[in-house]
Amino acid sequence: MGEHIKKSSFGEEERKVFVQHLIDDIQALEYMIKEGLVEDDIVRIGAEQEMCLIRDDYRPSPNSLDILKDVDDSHFTTEFATYNIEANLDPYTLEKDCFTTMEQQLRGLLGKVKKSADKYNSKVILTGILPTISKDELGMDFMTPIPRYYRINEVLTAWRGDDFTVRIKGADELSLHHDSVLFEACNTSFQLHLQIPPKDFIKSYNWAQAISGPVLGVCCNSPLLLGKELWRETRIALFQQSLDTRVWTKAVKEQVARVGFGESWQKDSVAEIFKKDISTHRILLTKPIENNSLDLLQQGKIPKLEALSLFNSTVYRWNRPCYGVGNGKPHLRIENRYIPSGPTVIDEMANFAFWVGLMAGRPKKYDDMSNIMDFKMAKLNFIRAAMSGRHTVFSWMDKTMTVKKMITDELLPIAYNGLRKFNIDEDDINRLLGVIEDRIKNGTGAEWQIKNFRELKKQMKQDSAIVQLTKAMHNNQESDVPVHQWKPIKGMAKTKESFHWVRQIMSTKLLKLYEDDYANLAIAIMQWNNIHHIPVENGKGELVGLLTWSHIEKFEKLDKKEARVSDIMVKDVITVEPRTEIETAQKIMEEHQIGCLPVCVDTHTVGIISKVDL
Repeated sequence: MGEHIKKSSFGEEERKVFVQHLIDDIQALEYMIKEGLVEDDIVRIGAEQEMCLIRDDYRPSPNSLDILKDVDDSHFTTEFATYNIEANLDPYTLEKDCFTTMEQQLRGLLGKVKKSADKYNSKVILTGILPTISKDELGMDFMTPIPRYYRINEVLTAWRGDDFTVRIKGADELSLHHDSVLFEACNTSFQLHLQIPPKDFIKSYNWAQAISGPVLGVCCNSPLLLGKELWRETRIALFQQSLDTRVWTKAVKEQVARVGFGESWQKDSVAEIFKKDISTHRILLTKPIENNSLDLLQQGKIPKLEALSLFNSTVYRWNRPCYGVGNGKPHLRIENRYIPSGPTVIDEMANFAFWVGLMAGRPKKYDDMSNIMDFKMAKLNFIRAAMSGRHTVFSWMDKTMTVKKMITDELLPIAYNGLRKFNIDEDDINRLLGVIEDRIKNGTGAEWQIKNFRELKKQMKQDSAIVQLTKAMHNNQESDVPVHQWKPIKGMAKTKESFHWVRQIMSTKLLKLYEDDYANLAIAIMQWNNIHHIPVENGKGELVGLLTWSHIEKFEKLDKKEARVSDIMVKDVITVEPRTEIETAQKIMEEHQIGCLPVCVDTHTVGIISKVDL
């Protein structure tokens, strides 16, 4: 997302030239691999840290541009939404104290951005999905005003031909339509990069795919979205659906998602992966490119493969192959995109060391995954891990294994060997992999969030529970204790909180009636549930009336067995929106002498606020 493409016109002529550059870049890459020009005598690691900005009330703070200007450091860049920032860490050679060095740089960069954020009454928090993000922060007014982001939204929306649909089932269910790709901005990750020699790329890439499920299972940190308890790593489902341009039809046809795990084990070379992606996915972005990659090779120069790199940045494989140039030398690397941000820096570095150790320590028997494991099983393991986290049961080499058993017995020994193979400091190995060992026994960030969210909801309304959860997460991060040592949230019921909007105090678990329901049934439902007012909808789910005890009493002589709800409901309903100020709602209720107000988004009821709530 880092490339801003300031000069692009995105016109047809630019597109035509770009296509040829893309074809030439593939040819140039194949030539460099064949001629041994791609670096193969060193291994480096790198990372990208995405983070959320929050205000003092722990809700999204949309001032990334001001903070970035104040930070004034090229390590930082924008993200889709104005409440997200990304920090790009320097690459380090995989050796000795590289993890400590990277951890120190990461802490330094976070300290820098926190200092700037403080000037704008903001804080920084690391989490896969910020619990306090609401539907209000997913509108176009929160999109970072940069041409690249607008272009992505414009093209994907046009290709989709309809609203984007998010439908995720977990303990709760989230199902809604959205008119932009900004749902993607809910996701924040800690992206890991590992340089791979060309001759080992396919073996390494397939191995990276095979271990994705168990690695993800012990790293989950994104269980909540819009107040719903969904997958342990909800980012996996949300990211795919928020950028999904596949058109739904009545015909059964194969369509490959732009965000995904892949469709098969890879063969031959990294160039074949790129060719497959170009063949499968339409070109989303273009830009003017001055120098042709084949011409540069003829001149003895190393090309950046700008067209290929830009295209590749818009195909979102969870394990993404990457080409880059550093110190004048071309290299290949694998980018791990499925690890969530947070819960703490030490947790992130432990995840990093675990993954790199696994990659570096791959036993020879796993050199050809296609002969020993069905690809669909690796893909299914990944989805299962995203859904169930540490409680997943995997299929691994014809055996059924729990996450705990697989990581403890199979993968941690490989990771230890892999890090020792590159002479990583023994203290760092034990410190970081020790965090993974303890977390597999005691719980992930996702589990901590869910357990505490459930307890908080017993004490207070959902919105307050979300705020208190986020506050506790931020405080724990500041102490930098790894998540498996975080204590349960206690005493939050006594915590004072500032209530400003109707959405913070409204009741969301609503019973509803339909206008053609019989009156006697409606009255019985209200009596059984001891409620004094209930919204009435039509067949399209739109609010058309309100049934209240005081209004029913006016129809005392009406035959309730024959009458419909539409005969006895209030038809002229006064409503408010989730972002209506509580004070305003209170004045409306006093002015009209009414006991409740339905809370609506457009014509759909999302809550109700009563005198009891006030």
